[in-house]
This record gives sequence, structure tokens and C-alpha cells, in this order.
Amino acid sequence: MLRARISPSNSLHRRLAASLKHARSASTAPAVKLNSVGKDDVAHFSNILAPTSIVSSLSTAPATEDELDQYNSDWIGRFKGQSTTVLKPKTTEEVSQILKWCNEKRIGVCPQGGNTGLVGGSVPIKDEVVLSLSNMNKIRSFDPISGVLVADAGCILQTLTDYVAPHHHIMPIDLGAKGSCQIGGNVSTNAGGLRLLRYGSLHGTVLGVEVVLPDGTILDQLTTLRKDNTGYDIKQLFIGAEGTLGVVTAVSILTPPAPQASNNVILALPSFKNVLPLFQTVKRELSEILSAFEFIDRTAYDLAVKHGQGRALTEEEVEGAECFVLVETSGGRREHDEEKLNDLLENLLTADEPLINTGVLAQNPAQFSSLWALREGVTEAVSKEGKAYKYDISIPLSSFQEVVDSTREHLRSKGLLHDKAVKAVLGYGHVGDGNLHLNIVADAFLPEIQDALEPYIYEVVQNLRGSVSAEHGIGAMKTHALPYSKSQVSIDLMKKIKNVFDPNGIMNPGKVLE
Repeated sequence: MLRARISPSNSLHRRLAASLKHARSASTAPAVKLNSVGKDDVAHFSNILAPTSIVSSLSTAPATEDELDQYNSDWIGRFKGQSTTVLKPKTTEEVSQILKWCNEKRIGVCPQGGNTGLVGGSVPIKDEVVLSLSNMNKIRSFDPISGVLVADAGCILQTLTDYVAPHHHIMPIDLGAKGSCQIGGNVSTNAGGLRLLRYGSLHGTVLGVEVVLPDGTILDQLTTLRKDNTGYDIKQLFIGAEGTLGVVTAVSILTPPAPQASNNVILALPSFKNVLPLFQTVKRELSEILSAFEFIDRTAYDLAVKHGQGRALTEEEVEGAECFVLVETSGGRREHDEEKLNDLLENLLTADEPLINTGVLAQNPAQFSSLWALREGVTEAVSKEGKAYKYDISIPLSSFQEVVDSTREHLRSKGLLHDKAVKAVLGYGHVGDGNLHLNIVADAFLPEIQDALEPYIYEVVQNLRGSVSAEHGIGAMKTHALPYSKSQVSIDLMKKIKNVFDPNGIMNPGKVLE
């Protein structure tokens, strides 16, 4: 039975509990007590920054709680800090001076980009200084021959996308939050997104970084070279470190040539069991032009339609569908790509045992954007429906729907599946890279729901040899969950690396590592 196969056993639960206990007690360095920001500190920062670059309740012109709230709260309303002071430097040198002071005074620092994260990584745990990179938004250079872009960390992803577009290039990363997320935050969290299937992760496309270390030292690894085989690749440590080792202030990134033609099609499937054979078929028939293969279960689709994110299919076309797949192609010649897509659709619909009920191919740019808006709009639809518990996990593709269904039944068995507790359980994600976004939509954040979900979901992931974080990071939300995906040897090495870069523990305290 399904539940017997993927539910964690009691013995596994005991082993994981012991691992968690050991992980929480093990440390490579004693905990360092951090100090709160004082008026003297704010006065010192005023010697570094312009008055408009300091937002503080301790300054001579005190900021209100409302002014500070946007920096102290994450956008889904789950995490909230008590920072009194937000600093908004405009240069790398200003960042250096700020960190040098904070390191000497043992003041915690929370680097913040667009604050679009989902695991509480970009908001303070307590009253750390919030270091906002939003004023560092200059594009330093772009080489249209190599496609290498060098930009400040505070540049918004959509701005960079628009900048390289006239040069016939695109950013290798595309996210639903591209209108507000910043490239430094993208790199610091190793954000995945919709194009990973085609262009790979930021570990491959980021060529160099400029980082300010906790003691104020500026590490310039802002190379534009694609090949540099000279020992340890230090930049990789900062990609996905979530600001715990230093502050990324600039990024050098490889932008691929823009496709000459992009198409997409949405497919309605009668059963989830058809997704994997469909993926095999699509990969085989579309080959080099396949750029995205996105999965949306029926609950996620219905919520997106309900909350005005678009309607890709008619009611008749949706009838009998258990899930949906959005396929995108990016190629060099529209006629060639459309022919391959049309052949694919015809073969799928005329097969002796069709894998799909129906499919709709975008006929113009507006329809192309509309199909993507539906997929990208699931996140917004979830937030409109209620309070979301979001789990971003990597698991075997064959288990996507099983995990969603078993989580729903687990909550039902706890008496929590009703309008005043859990309203919906849904899944969507990137089939091409094994990333499921498991969302539990509740009427409110309740302790009993949290207790039912954790450690249950992490144990299921562990039992499937998956990852508790596919692309969102660890942040504050998953520090306790690392042992479900990392061995104690790995965790101890991470702590040693942290201690080398940040022995005083000022960088984004409480994030990634407990």
C-alpha cells in the first residue's frame, strides 16, 4: 500500500530523532552572544551613510514601527523580527565599513534583497541590523559577445531581463517573483525557478561574485572567465549560503542567447501515472528545444482559476483531468518548433492508449503569457485562499502525487482537514528537476497543524532519499530539518566553514545552521 511504502517507520523516527538531538548539541564553536544596536551605533552609521539610507527607531528622526515592518516581516506573514535599524548602502565600500563595525561590536547582520523568500531567510530573527541591498542597483557591464553580465546585488531580476533583451540575451533564471527579487538574493539562495531544466542552476551560470566578508574584507572574485581551473572555487561557497558567510555585493553571470522562438502547450492528463511516460515522450520528441516541463495538480489548477490567475482550458477540456502539464519550447526557428509541437500533440491524441485527454497550444504571445501566468499564479492563488505551509522538496518524480495524497490523508486522520483548519493540500512543481512544491493551505497558522506536518513531511522525504529543500533554501524555517538530508559529517563541515568565515557569528544568525 502507498502509506506503508512512503510513511516513515517507527525505527526510522527514532533514528532521526536521535540524529536531530545530536545535531542540535554538536557545535564546532561556542555560541557567541550578540549585542543589540544602540544609539551610538546608529550615530556611527550616519558617518558612513546618507540620512536617507538609514531607517531606525534610534536615529534623531525616529522611524515608525510601520516603516520598519516591511523589513521585519516576510511577504507570507509567517516570520517577523524586531530590528530597530535598517541600513541601505549604495557601494561595496559602505557595506565593508558597516560589517567591520558590526563585527567589532558583535552586532548581528541580516542581509536582505527583495525579501521574497519563503523560509524566513531574509528577515531578522531578533533585532539584528537589516542590511538592505536595494540601493546597490547598478549594472556594471555587459558583453554582448560572451553574454556575460556584471551587476550589483540589488538589481531586480526583471530589470536585468529587460536590460539584456535588446542584446538578444535572456537571464538564465526566471521566477514568479522576478518583478521584486534581486540578483544577489537569487545567488545567495541558489534560486532555481522555471528555466533550470534548460539552463541549469546558478552554480553553473554564475561566473564570479564580489563578497564582503564579516570583518569588512572585500573578496573580489568577480571574474568574467568561463574557465578558471586554479584551485578551490571559493565563489561556490557563497552561492546558496543565504548570507551566512558574507554579503554578496555584485555578481558576474552568463546570460544565454535569447531563443528565436518560444512556444508552450498545456496538457490535461486523466491520471498522474501518465506524467512520467509523458515526460519521456516529450523529451524524446522535442529533444533540444524543450525548456520547461511543469506539473500542476487539479487542486492547484482549480485554485489558480478561482483566484483569477487565468483559465487555460474550457470546463469541458478540464473535465476528467487529474492533473496538468505545461510544456515550453525554446528554439531557433518558429516553423520548426511549431511543427514538432503539432506532431507531438497529434501523436499523443491519436495513440492507442492516449496519455492525455486534450492539449491547447498557445497561438500568439498573449496566449503564451497567459499559460505561464496560470502556472506562476498558483503561488498568489494559494496566498489568497489562506495561510500557506510551503514545503519545497526534491523527491523521485514517481512519488509527486503520492506525497501530496498521503499528506492530505495524514491531516485527515488528525481531524485537521476542514474549513477551520486545513482547507486544501496541493502540489505543483518542476518535473524536469524533481522539485515538488507541496502546499498546505490553512485558515490560520495553528500549532496543531504545524505539529502534524513536522516532522511527518521531513520523515517522508528522508524515507524517499530526497531533500528537504530543493530551491528555497533553509533560512530560519528548516534549520532543525538539516539532518533529514545531510549527514552529521556534512553538518559538522558546514559549521567549520561557517566558523572560518564568521567566527563571531554575526552573519544572518539563526539561519541555515542552528
